[in-house]
Amino acid sequence: MAVRIQTADFDVSAEIAALRRGNPKVGAVASFVGVVRDVNDGGIVAGMTLEHYPGMTEKAIGEIITQARSRWNVLEVLVVHRVGQLRPMDQIVLVIVAGEHRGDAFAACEFIMDYLKTRAPFWKKEQTGGGARWVEARATDDIAAERWRLKG
Repeated sequence: MAVRIQTADFDVSAEIAALRRGNPKVGAVASFVGVVRDVNDGGIVAGMTLEHYPGMTEKAIGEIITQARSRWNVLEVLVVHRVGQLRPMDQIVLVIVAGEHRGDAFAACEFIMDYLKTRAPFWKKEQTGGGARWVEARATDDIAAERWRLKG
């Protein structure tokens, strides 16, 4: 299990290769990459600033990963989340889950991403033509995360 909060971009292929290197038990790798869009809530987005609380953020993500590992049989997990100034088309977040079977890898990856959106302490401020605005939590993200409460 690894959690990295960083300003630098990441190389998805290199991260996947490093995660599965030397482990012949890995039969499936599921991943998700979140990217900055140029439009949000009907407005043009020129950039985004992501802030976090060092130490607390890594701990919260670690707890999310621990929950996923308690629910599904996974071998390795990596979460990389960027902070700082980002522009449209920049990568924001990477979640990689390696497991013996695809079902567990897919489910754990989706769970981790849903919980990152609702429970990890990040704050996003978008720069738009009308000025800067904080991004509010979305009800759809809460609904996506809530469905996992009902599943084992």
